[in-house]
Amino acid sequence: MHRFFVSPADISADLIRLSQEDSTHIRALRLRPAESFIVCDGIGTDYVCRLGKQDGGSVAEIIEAVPSLGEPSFDCTVFIAFSKGSKLDIAVQKSVELGACRIILFPSERGDKADLKKIPRLQRIALEAAKQSGRGIVPAVTAEDTFDSAVIHAVSTDFPLFFYECESETTLRDALSQYNAGQSVSIFTGPEGGFTDREADTAKSSGMTAVTLGKRILRCETAPIAALAAVMYHTGDL
Repeated sequence: MHRFFVSPADISADLIRLSQEDSTHIRALRLRPAESFIVCDGIGTDYVCRLGKQDGGSVAEIIEAVPSLGEPSFDCTVFIAFSKGSKLDIAVQKSVELGACRIILFPSERGDKADLKKIPRLQRIALEAAKQSGRGIVPAVTAEDTFDSAVIHAVSTDFPLFFYECESETTLRDALSQYNAGQSVSIFTGPEGGFTDREADTAKSSGMTAVTLGKRILRCETAPIAALAAVMYHTGDL
């Protein structure tokens, strides 16, 4: 079923005000009057709707309201180092599909500097991925100014994981054996060149748990996807 997102302010008792973009998209889909589609308020409720007759088809008539089923059982933030080309596009898209609650980008010594010009495009990618995957929210894509500020943000969660290619002892499975249901999680992955010793020391001394994803070196766009999928599997959300 086709899916759209609106602000809760656009929802009244039995009608939902659609944006011009969504109205145009719905007309392009050539939905018949009896066909239903989903409008989500972005905070956990899905509205089964049909196209309304008012205002030239710019409203949706609510048939029923149901809880969004596409959200995981815990809060997970994915921290991804800035990188070049389309790598961030892929990492953001797949992280949203897998259930990340938010995505935070950060600069690193061996990666790209913070580039806030990328955020609007990445937020659009997150929106489209949320629609496609049946999410109940559109995860926000934001950025930290520095590596250190990203670490401070990550350790504010209950279970901050630092994925480090030089870690040789603690596996993700080892780390997750200490996870308690419902704890918030941070997944922190690095750039193409990997983390420097200073960055690793900063993360570990700040309280993050350094873990390895195995003996193979994953690309910077693959690591967050693999890590998030493994965590979701462990929690029963995949």
